[in-house]
Amino acid sequence: MVRTAPSNDAAKVASGRPDWLPRERYPFEVRYLGHGAETVAYLDEGTGPVLLLVHVGLWSFVWRDLIVDLRDTHRCIAVDPPATGLSGGAAVDATLANAADAVHRVVERLDLDDITLVVHDLGGPAALLAARHWPDRVVGIAAVNTFGWRPDGVTFRGMLAVMGSAPMRWLDVATGFLPRLTAGRFGVGRHLTRPDRGLFRRGVGRRGRSSFPRYMASVRRVDFGPIESSLDRLATRPTLTIFGERNDPLGFQPLWAQRCATLRQVQVSKAHHFPMCDRPDLVATAIRTWHRETLGTRP
Repeated sequence: MVRTAPSNDAAKVASGRPDWLPRERYPFEVRYLGHGAETVAYLDEGTGPVLLLVHVGLWSFVWRDLIVDLRDTHRCIAVDPPATGLSGGAAVDATLANAADAVHRVVERLDLDDITLVVHDLGGPAALLAARHWPDRVVGIAAVNTFGWRPDGVTFRGMLAVMGSAPMRWLDVATGFLPRLTAGRFGVGRHLTRPDRGLFRRGVGRRGRSSFPRYMASVRRVDFGPIESSLDRLATRPTLTIFGERNDPLGFQPLWAQRCATLRQVQVSKAHHFPMCDRPDLVATAIRTWHRETLGTRP
């Protein structure tokens, strides 16, 4: 049964937003689970079939324009993992396991069902790790420039080692070069205004600049057994992959085809690592059309 309205009363959540985040730039109600350092911030927008949007490393601003487009037809849930965005937690909490736990807590508290996972980057393995607790609630996967298997090969593991290294963390905390780079046209900022880019960087903040490399480092340490088992269990669910035409250096999209039985693949022309930011209209249409044609609207 599709839950078509936010279960705010049942969740007993608090809501609010920081003073620096104007509603006209981030037109959502920000909600929270927990308290103090354990607070998990999330968005719950729209009605209809549930889309659980998971990105790990930055914050839910990366989903902003996609949610605006999809919330007329879907209920969009987006989570800020610990030590990122509007969630609580110190940088030491920035591990893939803790990100998965935050996703799990939101799903359990909101009692979500008939979930389509919409996952990006490290959100892929984090969401799959969370989904091992409730595989029967997942009806489909939309994988956006992401993966769900053990990092293999010199290039993949070398990239994780460099991006997750202590020198990279110190450099980013000191200079903020990664959020600035990510806010540019090759990251999330292709169509963002200057104020929007500033808000994105503000949401990352100094704490997030430390958290991002820690999340990358944790990928090399986490046990991928449960993640791969979760993907194997969900491999018969309808799956959509959406990748930027100019950003699949490790060949992830063909690997999804090897693992999933019912697959539709989309390449976003001239897009990079954040196709939902480069072409939110096209990505929203792809998700909406695929969902209607493969999953329908369940009574």
